Amino acid sequence: MDVADFAKYVYNLLGKREEQIADMLTSGGVQNFEQYQRLVGEVQGLVYAKEELKSLLEKNIDDAEDFIRS
Repeated sequence: MDVADFAKYVYNLLGKREEQIADMLTSGGVQNFEQYQRLVGEVQGLVYAKEELKSLLEKNIDDAEDFIRS
């Protein structure tokens, strides 16, 4: 596995976790305000990490968006 494939794998893994949290938040799966705050903070961290990975990929791959989606 090369670095680009690793970055793609991590990017997709972060996206899956983001979707899981979004499902919990929208389906009423949050039990209290503290859990809500923690989940929202986790989503913010996931989004930041995904943006950074994508930015790094764009420096090395011409069409990073297509690469990530493939």
